[in-house]
Amino acid sequence: MATTPFDFYTAQIDTFKKQLKNSKKKLFASSMLRLALFLLACYGVYFYFGDAKMVMGVLIVGIALFLFLISRHSDLSFHKKLLQKLIALNEKELKALLRNVVDFPDGNEFEEHDHFYSQDIDLFGKGSFYQYLNRTATQDGAKKLAEKLKSNGINNIQSKQRAVKELSEKASWRQNFTAYASISKTETSTGEVIGLLQKHTFFVPKLMWILPIVFTLLSLIVFTSYFMDIIGEMQLLLWFIIGLGITGFYVKKINGLSQQASKIQDVFQQYQHLLLQIEQADFVSEELQNLQKKIAVTSKKASYIAKQFSKRLDALDQRNNFLFGIFANAFLLWDLYQCFYIEQWMVEYSKKAEEWFEVIAEMDAINSLATFAFNHPQYTFPQITSEKAVLEATNFVHPLLDPAKAVTNNFKIESQQFYIITGANMAGKSTFLRTVSLGIVMANMGLPVCATSFRYSPIKLITSMRTTDSLTDDESYFFSELKRLKFIVDAITTDNYFIILDEILKGTNSTDKAIGSRKFIEKLVSSHSTGIIATHDLSLCEVANTLPDVKNYYFDAEIIDDELFFDYTIKTGVAKNMNASFLLKKMKIVD
Repeated sequence: MATTPFDFYTAQIDTFKKQLKNSKKKLFASSMLRLALFLLACYGVYFYFGDAKMVMGVLIVGIALFLFLISRHSDLSFHKKLLQKLIALNEKELKALLRNVVDFPDGNEFEEHDHFYSQDIDLFGKGSFYQYLNRTATQDGAKKLAEKLKSNGINNIQSKQRAVKELSEKASWRQNFTAYASISKTETSTGEVIGLLQKHTFFVPKLMWILPIVFTLLSLIVFTSYFMDIIGEMQLLLWFIIGLGITGFYVKKINGLSQQASKIQDVFQQYQHLLLQIEQADFVSEELQNLQKKIAVTSKKASYIAKQFSKRLDALDQRNNFLFGIFANAFLLWDLYQCFYIEQWMVEYSKKAEEWFEVIAEMDAINSLATFAFNHPQYTFPQITSEKAVLEATNFVHPLLDPAKAVTNNFKIESQQFYIITGANMAGKSTFLRTVSLGIVMANMGLPVCATSFRYSPIKLITSMRTTDSLTDDESYFFSELKRLKFIVDAITTDNYFIILDEILKGTNSTDKAIGSRKFIEKLVSSHSTGIIATHDLSLCEVANTLPDVKNYYFDAEIIDDELFFDYTIKTGVAKNMNASFLLKKMKIVD
C-alpha cells in the first residue's frame, strides 16, 4: 500500500498506463469491426443491386448496426480519454511534489489591489499560493477557490477542516472528479448557460409531445406497405415531403434553439459525470453531506436529469448530419420531437441547474484544498481555541519555501498584543510577515498549515505591506499609503482584525516618519488591536517602554570574515546589527 503521496501517484500512473494499453486494444478492435461492417454492407448492396427493396433493407440494417457500433466506439474513446487525463493528472502531481507548479493556472485574473491582504502576500499570479494550491478543473471551481482565499471569513472553520480531511482521504474519488471535469473544456460559462435556459422563447406547441410519435408509427406503416407492394415510390415520396413540410414550418426557430444547444451541450455532457460522482460518494462530514443534499431535491437523481438533457441536446445536434437530418425529419419529425422535450426540461429544471452548478463549483474548490492536505501529510490542522492566544505555532514556516532550506520559527502572540519587528535587510522580516499572514488565511479556509503545532483563535486579516503609487489615479506613493492606513483604521472600528504592517510611512522623511509611525501604533494599540509591524526605525521600539502590550522582536544579521550571515530566526529584543552600508560597499556601489 502506498505510504507517501509520491508512492501513491507513481502507483496510479502504473495502473492507469496498463488500463490505457488495454483500452487502445479495444478501440482498435472496434475500428476493425466498423470497417468489416461497412465492407459487408457494400457487398450486400452490390450483391442485391437491381432489387430496390433488398438494397434498402441492407442499408437500413447496416446503418442501424453502424450507429450502434459508433455509440460503443464513442464510449470506448471516452474511457481512453479519461485514462489519459488520470495519467496526466498524476504526472503533474509528481512534478508539484517537487515544487514545479507551472502547469497550473496562476489566477492572476482574481487579483484585487484594494483587497484586505491579497496583493501583499502574493495570493495570485506567477509562483503564487493560488498556483501552488489550485487543482480546479472548471471555470466556476477556479473562481470559487479564489473567493475562498479572499473571503476573510472566520466561521465554521472546524466544519471546513472536517470536509478537507475527509476528502483528502478519498484520493481516487478526487482524481476521478478532476479527470471527468478535465476531459472537455467548455467554452460557455455556466452563467451563460443559465441565461440561455431562463431567457429562451418557447415555440414548440404542446401537440408535439404526441405528433412525432404518431407520425413515426405512420411512417412504419408506410414503409411496411411499400415493402409489401401496397403503395409505390410516389406515395412514399409524398409522405417524405409531408414530413419535411411539417418540420420546415418551424425550421427558423429550430435553428435558433439548435445554436443555443450547441453552446451548452458540452457543459451538460461534463456536468452529468460530476453530479454522478457526488451522488455516489459516501460522505460523512456535514459540509460535504450538505452539498449532496442540495442536488438531491427531486425523485430523480440530478445526474440522470442532466444526462437525459445532454442526450436530447446531442440528438438535436444530429440534424447537422445532412443525410440523417433529412430522413429523420421526413419520417420521424426528429427536430420537433427533440425541441419539445428540450423546452420541457427548461421549464422544469433550469432553476435547479443553477444550484447544481454551484455545488459542483464548491466541490471543485474543496477538491483543491483536499489535494493540498493529501500532498502535505506533515502539515498540521490548526487547533481552534477561544483562549487569549490568537496564534501559537511551533516550527512555523511559509509553505512556498523549499523545506530543505527553509528555517522554521516558534511564534506566539496574544489578543491585543502588538509586536514590533526590527532587523537588517534580507534578514527575514518580510518573509515572516507573509508566513503569519498566509497561515491565518489558510487556517480560516480549513487548510492545514506548515507547522508542527498551531493553536489559533480565529481572526480576520488586514495588511499593508506593498503600497504603490498610481499614475492613472494621479496619486503619489505617500498618498496611496495614507489611503491604505485609513482603510485599516476604518476596518478595525467595525470588526476585529489581525493587522500586519511592513515599514509604514516610507514616503516621508525620517523624523516625520518616526513621529507618524509612533502615533499610528499608539492608535492601533488603543483600539485593542492585535498585530505585527516590521520596521528599520529603531526609535519605534521605544513604544514598548510605555505600552505594555507592545513587544519588541528582531531578526539578526552577522558579518563574519567580511561575509554576511543570517539565521532567519525571530528573537526577543531590538536589532543591533544593520547591513545597508556593508552591502553598498560589498557590491562596490560606494567606497
